[in-house]
Amino acid sequence: MYAIKKIKLTYTEIIVFGTFGIILIGGLLLSLPISSREEISTPFMDSLFTAASAFCVTGLVLYDTYTHWSMFGQTVILLLIQIGGLGFMTVITLFSIFLRRKIGLKERRLLMESANTLKIGGIVLLVKKIIIRTIIFESIGATVLTLRFYGQMGLKEGLYNGIFHSVSAFCNAGFDLMGKYGQNSSLTSYFNDITVNLTIMLLIIIGGIGFVVWDDVANNRFLFKKYQLHTKIVLVTTAVLIFGSALIFYLLEGKYSMINMGFIEKITASLFQSVTTRTAGFNTVNLNEMSQGSILMTMLLMVIGGSPGSTAGGIKTTTFIVLLIGAWTTAKQSNEITLFKRRLESDSLKKASAITVIYLFTAFISIMLISVMQEFSLVEIMFEVFSALGTVGLSLGITPSLNILSKIIVTLLMYGGKVGVLSIAIVLAEKKEPSLLSRPLEKIIIG
Repeated sequence: MYAIKKIKLTYTEIIVFGTFGIILIGGLLLSLPISSREEISTPFMDSLFTAASAFCVTGLVLYDTYTHWSMFGQTVILLLIQIGGLGFMTVITLFSIFLRRKIGLKERRLLMESANTLKIGGIVLLVKKIIIRTIIFESIGATVLTLRFYGQMGLKEGLYNGIFHSVSAFCNAGFDLMGKYGQNSSLTSYFNDITVNLTIMLLIIIGGIGFVVWDDVANNRFLFKKYQLHTKIVLVTTAVLIFGSALIFYLLEGKYSMINMGFIEKITASLFQSVTTRTAGFNTVNLNEMSQGSILMTMLLMVIGGSPGSTAGGIKTTTFIVLLIGAWTTAKQSNEITLFKRRLESDSLKKASAITVIYLFTAFISIMLISVMQEFSLVEIMFEVFSALGTVGLSLGITPSLNILSKIIVTLLMYGGKVGVLSIAIVLAEKKEPSLLSRPLEKIIIG
């Protein structure tokens, strides 16, 4: 923490550069011979790509995690997932608490930025709660999965797989060790296992609703009226997206990827697909067998993502809702955006619009560049780009075939999706000295 006080950077810059530093260290560790099963060095760009995917809790892989990486390499990936899911400032605070070092105002501001909270007061207590609850949720998930895997894998391997998949699911990372049943097969061999499906889904949802929401729900229990506006928006939007998109997947996939499933299996697969597509990267159906409508729906969900201050990516649920309500409000020629009998700040729509425009512009440029360099279909490229930028991790199978320049682009997309495209734009465009000049006002025609 003392070193942070000496760094003369803005809070946003520390988060952006600190994230890059951890990814770089992870890439170096994964490039070592000890990190691969064959004990040979993995190309640094491939290692950096994997480290970025793990820390940015994405799940896009160039190599199957089980067949390529050794126990050491898998442990590095798991640590990167955990640190990335919690946020590196949260991890630093954890060590400071253990060492009983004082956490100053600057560190508290950094924690507020990193955890995406609204208030600086009580931030250290919130971080302690985040860490404790993370351990509890991941432990419960690991226990349930271990009990399920035990009969098939034995105690030692079952426990390891239970821990790995629990952390990966809770942090919305999508990394798996199921390559033993078929490379890059994810959870397709468990499509009919209710226990595994429900456990993974619940971990993804809890990890994706955000730390602030956890605290609000814990404090107010099931009294919805007492929840903060942020919590109400997140919970309602999440529920609508899960069940609404599950219904769409069920209707669209009956004759495609779910054609050989029974009624209950189709419902489970539809729910799993609606949960995982917004952020997690696991899959229980073959994505290449999905209908075009479902692929389009998946890309939309990847863009929306999870909620602020969570382990998820995307433009976030609150941004999506503010844009929708803002558009409706503008159509009614009203100046106020209201939700649950509360009026939003005037800057909310401006920030939501900025995030979405930068997000989509970044995606468009990336799609265009990759399409020029490689002969994939436009749908495959769009799917890969939205998956990377939304830190989702789903792919139509083109990830291992990316060339060096495409790998760099996708790595940068994962990085941007993790720290926030607006945060990177702020760092790049930040002015050290405020402008004292105010330009003349003039109207233009919009629409």
